[in-house]
This record gives sequence, structure tokens and C-alpha cells, in this order.
Amino acid sequence: PRSTLSSSSAASDVYKRQETMSEETIKEMESVLNLQKKLHNSEGPPSYDLRMDRLKRLKEMLLKYSEEILESINDDYGTRDKNSTFLSEILSSLGSVDYSIKNLKKWMKPEKRVANATQPFLTRLIMSFLGAKTEIQYQPLGTIGMIKPWNFPINLIISPVAQAFAAGNRIMLKPSEITPKTSSLTKKMFNEFFDKTEIEVFLGGPDVAEAFGKLKFDHLLFTGSTSNGQKVMESASKSLVPITLELGGKSPVIMDETCDLATSATRIMRGKTVNAGQICIAPDYMMMPKGKVEDFINESEKAVGYMFPDIKYNENYTSIVNEKHFERINHLIDDAKEKGAEIRTINPSDEDFEQQEGHKIPPTFVLNPTDDMKIMQEEIFGPVLPIKEYENLEETIDYVNSKPRPLALYYFGTDKDSENKILNRTTSGGAAINDVVWQYGQEDMPFGGVGESGIGSYHGVEGFKQFSHQKSVLRQFKSDLIKGMMPPYEGKMFENAKNQILKK
Repeated sequence: PRSTLSSSSAASDVYKRQETMSEETIKEMESVLNLQKKLHNSEGPPSYDLRMDRLKRLKEMLLKYSEEILESINDDYGTRDKNSTFLSEILSSLGSVDYSIKNLKKWMKPEKRVANATQPFLTRLIMSFLGAKTEIQYQPLGTIGMIKPWNFPINLIISPVAQAFAAGNRIMLKPSEITPKTSSLTKKMFNEFFDKTEIEVFLGGPDVAEAFGKLKFDHLLFTGSTSNGQKVMESASKSLVPITLELGGKSPVIMDETCDLATSATRIMRGKTVNAGQICIAPDYMMMPKGKVEDFINESEKAVGYMFPDIKYNENYTSIVNEKHFERINHLIDDAKEKGAEIRTINPSDEDFEQQEGHKIPPTFVLNPTDDMKIMQEEIFGPVLPIKEYENLEETIDYVNSKPRPLALYYFGTDKDSENKILNRTTSGGAAINDVVWQYGQEDMPFGGVGESGIGSYHGVEGFKQFSHQKSVLRQFKSDLIKGMMPPYEGKMFENAKNQILKK
């Protein structure tokens, strides 16, 4: 047996090796950033052909490694539904890349604007005829830094990478250490298909992520929790690095009397069990008309029982990513129970989840939640759903507006007046009517938060624009028609113009 001294010494050696590796990684990050910036300045914006080549290589990479991606994510989670992973990580990512390929030429074209827009129509026409032209040119920012999370460790990388490549940028990427096998595979894939001057991946823990966030990128994209987003924003502000924050929050579901309970329950439980609820736009609490809760739970039990006849060893039901998050979610449930909430679990095969190695949590409802419960204060990120009852729709609007603005909001019902009232009087990053989560997959719509749920957005053309500098360009006419309006103000042109404006 090893002595205490030798064990301590071994642990110290491991720590020193990790510290040395982190220092080497940090130096490498600075070196790659300097190289990418130097080449961006010396080579100028990449051509259409080069951007297209990068996008096509991105697609080829995904296709080649699709099976390994499924395996690595499954290994990182313990159990992750491979069919759902294929849809969310492979198919969805391919859709983002293909959409950028399809629209690249159109996005790169300068956008025409109206020259001298404040002038009368005849004046604008004359100035345009003389040669005055204005346009917006979309210019690559340079190097985009990306800090990405573990819950969709491929899609949440590929989608913004596609748009950043389309915009002509170079990229530095820090994937999550919580999914180490997938992150290592990510580095392997990109190193095979791309040079580090195009994109480079850096592995490591929180210390590497912290150093990464302090680099002077031309733009930084962070996806993660609100608390970590605050730290990233504070760090980036010191170097005035512009940022996009894709955060989370507590996304509400509002149901009204007109909703179809069976359809609503099916769609809500699909969204809440995909990736075991570990989605930033998953429903985080529900508001339901008084007297409808039992009927909704009954319909939810039918929906879950159909999708997952058993759960504990079902490969189609995803595990919580690790023990830490497993314990965190269970603590939220326990806290709610201790403070008076009723806990209702959907367990189709009456399985025992007390003793298990799989970190599985069955779909769970928390009834009669109060605001002093942690589950109503923190983003759940698991298959647990609090349900609040209300007597009139105004209560739901007031409650949502009393909380930080969410990344998503969901309404179930057929009453157009209620739908419009909720959409118009609440503010959220995005919204869906009579479904949940699927708004993320709409590539032609911007995806992002508002307030505490995020800053900026991407997807499709909005992603292209987010990772571009919109440079305003004026091409002025040759004739000096405004000479009389400039010092020394000779003649009556200036006086006549001033008098005409004041008369209006």
C-alpha cells in the first residue's frame, strides 16, 4: 500500500502536470490568435470560393465522423438516445451548413441603401443621377472566439461555425470539459479537415476557459448559464471585445382553457424529455387554468408511457450528464418537497430509481410551487416541471413580466386574442405557439435571448450579420453642389436653405 506521503506526492505531481498543460495551452491560444489576426490583415477577406470550400469541408467532416459523434456523446452521458442525437447533432447541424452553402452568394452581396434619404425625392434623384451611391458591405470581423457547452456539444458548435465561416472569419473554439470524449473528438475532426489558421480547438477545464475568455478576439460567442455569462461579459468588457451571449433562464409555458390537453401534453413531454430536459429552451415551468392539472397529468402519463414504456435501462431515455448535475436536480426536488410542494413522478414500469448507476431522473411534476423554492429561482436543466395554477390570463402575464426575460416562451391554446395578448405584452428571446423547443430548428429565424437570457443572435443570415462588420460606404458625386453650404458661405444658398427649413 502507498503511504500517505507518496499518495500526496503523486497527487501533487498530477496537479503540477495539469497546471503545466494549462500554461502551455494558454500560450498556444495566444500564439494562434496572433497568427490568425496577422493573416486576416495580410490576406484580406476570403473569396467566395474559399468560404464555400470551408463550408463543404465542414459538411464532409460531419458526414465522415457521424457514427463516432453518436458514440462519443453516448459515452459522455452514460446513456443518450442515439436517434435523438442523430436528429439534434447531425441532421440539424447539416441543415445549418447546407443553408449557409445555399445562401452564401446572396449574403455576401453589398446591400444597397438610399443615398441622401432625408432630401426631397427630386433632389435624391438628381444626386443619384450625378453618381451618389450608398451601400452596406459585410466585412469579416477577423477571429471569432467560441466557448460552447456540453448539452448539445456538436450542434452548438457547428451551427455558429458555419455562419462565421460564411462571413469570412477565422475561429478559435473552447468546447466543454464536461463531455471530454466529444470534445477530444471535436479537436481531432477539426485538426484533420482544417488548418489552425482557419479554426483551432483548445481543450481544458475552467482555468483554460477563463483565460480563453480574456483573449482579445474580434468577437466572442458564449453559450452557457446566466451566471457564467456575466463573468464572460465582465472579462470581455476589459478589452472591449464585442460579445454574443446565448444563455438560458426559466422559459414559461402558458396554457389556456382552449388548448387540446392530449396534444399539448404530448408535445410538452416530448420537449421536456428530449435530452432529459437538458436544453436551454426546455419548458421550465407551466401556468395552467385552475382545475386542469389532474387532466394534464393524466394525458402526460399516457404520452410518456407511449414514448418510454420503461425508463431506468431504456437506451432511448437520456441520462443526466454527470453525478454533480444529477444531485443538483434532486436537491431542487427535495427543497420543493420540504417547502410544501407535491411531487408527482411519471414511472410507467414502477421502477426503483433510488439505487442506480445511470443518473436517470423520470419525468417529474412539482405542484403548487412557491417563489421561495429553489426550483422556481434556478434554471432546472432536467426532466422536472413545476406547475402553477391561475384564475385569469392577466395573472400569467404579470407573473412572467415579474421575472427575468426568458430565452423562450410557449403558449398553448386556440384563442387568438389571448395569443396576441401574451405575445405583445411579454418579452422573450423567442416564442412558439402550440409546441415547444422546435423554434430553435428554424434556420431562417434569428435565435438568441433578451435581457438576462442573452445578447445578440445567430442562425441563418442573422448569424452571417452577427459575425460581420456592416461597413457603410458612400460614393459621392464629382460635382461640388454643396459648395455654397460650406465656409465661407458665399452667395445665398445657405440662407435660402435655412429659411426654407425654418418655414417648414
